[in-house]
Amino acid sequence: MICTADHRASSAGLAILRAGGSAADAAVAANAVLAVVAPHRCGLGGDLFALVQDGPGPPAALDAAGRAGSGADAGALRAEGRRRMPVRHDVRSVTVPGCVDGWLALHARHGRTPLAEVLRSAVLHAERGFTASPGLVAACRDAPAGDGLAWPVRPGEQVKRPGIARALRAVVAAGRDGFYQGEFGDGLLRLGRGLFAPSDLAEPCAAWVRPLGVRAFGHDVWTAPPTSPGHVLLAALALAAGFDLPDPADPGWPHLLAESVLAASGEAADAADAAPLRPDRLAALRAAIDPARHRRRRATVPPGDAACVCVVDDRGMAIALQQSNGTGLGSLLVEPGTGINLHNRGAGFTLAPGSPAEYGPGRRPPHTLIPVLATRPDGTFRAVLGCPGGGIQPQVALQILVRLLRGAPPRDALAAPRWRLAGGLGPFEAPQGDTPIRLDLQAGAPAAWGRRLPGYGHVVRAAAEDEDFGEAQLIEAGPGGGLRGDGPCPFTLPRVR
Repeated sequence: MICTADHRASSAGLAILRAGGSAADAAVAANAVLAVVAPHRCGLGGDLFALVQDGPGPPAALDAAGRAGSGADAGALRAEGRRRMPVRHDVRSVTVPGCVDGWLALHARHGRTPLAEVLRSAVLHAERGFTASPGLVAACRDAPAGDGLAWPVRPGEQVKRPGIARALRAVVAAGRDGFYQGEFGDGLLRLGRGLFAPSDLAEPCAAWVRPLGVRAFGHDVWTAPPTSPGHVLLAALALAAGFDLPDPADPGWPHLLAESVLAASGEAADAADAAPLRPDRLAALRAAIDPARHRRRRATVPPGDAACVCVVDDRGMAIALQQSNGTGLGSLLVEPGTGINLHNRGAGFTLAPGSPAEYGPGRRPPHTLIPVLATRPDGTFRAVLGCPGGGIQPQVALQILVRLLRGAPPRDALAAPRWRLAGGLGPFEAPQGDTPIRLDLQAGAPAAWGRRLPGYGHVVRAAAEDEDFGEAQLIEAGPGGGLRGDGPCPFTLPRVR
């Protein structure tokens, strides 16, 4: 089974599975198509995280997040009078993109299909053209054109991206050198005007790292370590598992989950390791949560957009892959030759002197991407999950996981109305003191939530029908061993008997 946010990407991954490819092959194929047809979600100019389980036991975690260039200088930005990092239209918000390195690392370790076949569908979409989606049109209204590409003005228009096709063919022909030392790399060096050095592009961005995990609701739940904020989700999940949660229709359910996220977020805001997951810290955080009263805390909800690909193949390999440009189209800068839009993950750095996240050469910024994989106590696969949506990813993933691990089928876990925390802050702003945190309720939420949550001390707002509460892709191994999943575009490969 494969699930993505676009039927073209799901179709590409399914074709790889049909041809005998692995889950990793299918995930790379689907992500590459998304990079072509949905640059407002992800792209070759962004970063990547993934979890892969290939047999019982903990998964392998892949961190393909790039680093700031050798010319990164927080002091120079402060001297300009800036108090925070630029977000768009400034190359200093760009770090070396790790996406292609991530694809190659996945394929090298877990691939079964030649890379040319894995990337074939993406190349054809880029060369022959594809239909612009409403989301792409909306995102591209203020975006620059690169590589002679006229961004679409109406949904349904045909779009070609020949520069992306050249970049993909270069990866097939020469591996990472074809990308980082080729047309794209040369253009990034020129665009950076000294921000990046050739040595910055020579150093691979992708590394296999040890995943983080917690035991909660009778399962082991895994994600990537920092710079992924997965430890926020895991801490919140562990905190929530320590309470006697009521039925989801009861207002105590969103209250306890929201308080768990807030406690975990405050504890982990500046964490560079998994310290918030220590049992003593979790016990202290749980003891500070009042089951009947909201406590104000420092918190912020950074924006962001991403693409998620979930795949399970016929041999049991499972993968959750997340890939992103940061916010929408990213920095709104493109590498001129290939037309690849560049992410703005560098906006996650801080200019505060001495901070672990201070902008500087070779440093990696805090991320928002959280791939998730759950296993049963015997180490066998239970589920893969991804929740694109910037800073609300831990909130959305927590709500879905709690429902799923307590027995709800995927469709019910994903379709159930959600809450979200809103700090009232602009993009990448730091909170000042105890920031009032509003609890927004999705349309269709239980009436008791709206009536009784103010009594817990929450500031509550009923959201409009069309407001975004995050999306998700999810695949699980059901009670009978078969696969079931849900999300925008889940495709299943029928079992051949």
